Amino acid sequence: MSWTFFITVPMGLGALMVYLSPLKQAKLLGYALFAPWLLVLAVIAITILIELEGWGCWLMISPLFFIFSSLGGGVGRYFKIRKSKKQENLNISILVVLPFLIGPLENSIATKPEIYTTYTSIIINSDAETIWQNVTSVREIQKNEDHSQLIPLLGFPKPVKAELDTLAIGGFRKAIFERGLIFNETVTQYEDQKLMTFQIKANTFEIPSTTLDEHILIGGAYFDMLNGTYELKMTGKNQYKLILYSNFSMKTTFNSYASIWGNWIMKDIQNNILKVIKSRSENKYDNLTSYNQN
Repeated sequence: MSWTFFITVPMGLGALMVYLSPLKQAKLLGYALFAPWLLVLAVIAITILIELEGWGCWLMISPLFFIFSSLGGGVGRYFKIRKSKKQENLNISILVVLPFLIGPLENSIATKPEIYTTYTSIIINSDAETIWQNVTSVREIQKNEDHSQLIPLLGFPKPVKAELDTLAIGGFRKAIFERGLIFNETVTQYEDQKLMTFQIKANTFEIPSTTLDEHILIGGAYFDMLNGTYELKMTGKNQYKLILYSNFSMKTTFNSYASIWGNWIMKDIQNNILKVIKSRSENKYDNLTSYNQN
């Protein structure tokens, strides 16, 4: 996929639809701008039905398709009205074939991966030891603990648990997600109850083909996770700020747009994990405090 695909394909569809419509309809601005959306929805439904594209992919690119199909509808309206007034045989076929002319040129340009960072944090009212225990190893996340919002819509697997074998540099941490997705993580920096950085490697070639859309496949041609870091900072008595940030790479011809979605996906995953850690740490701390008081 490319900017050529995102812009010229929906514009061509919108322009052609309005241009071929009856003049009475084409003159209506509302029709010209929004009727192409029906065609876009039909394309989405068909490509999902025949499994040409996944739902998650369409959810990310549909805003662009709706916007540029409306622009195309406006172009088609202009040509339709102009033709009716001047009786000219105007041809908008150039807009329709534009993707086939420009697309190969854009795809021939070498793409370089760009690295992006997603920052998230949360305040936790508990002691450092309890918080850190929940950071290094996350026992299985229950349904009532799951606060993810975006990733279920994209069909992205939810985190299940994480296990660390050694609290030291070189330690191996396995982050397990639903449907066979596993992140193999190697600890590269470690300060007990303060800092943990780990390199990330997804089991890309072991993931079933039905688990992720190829365009959001981690470790695939477009998107990859590089590393993650937890930092724990005291903000008050038995109060800490837990920071989680990660670096990921995008390799597309439209990184400026794709990285927005990449950042949203990572924020949703990270915020979900931080909320689980917060809830577990505070509940354990509250229970211990109540027990000691009694």
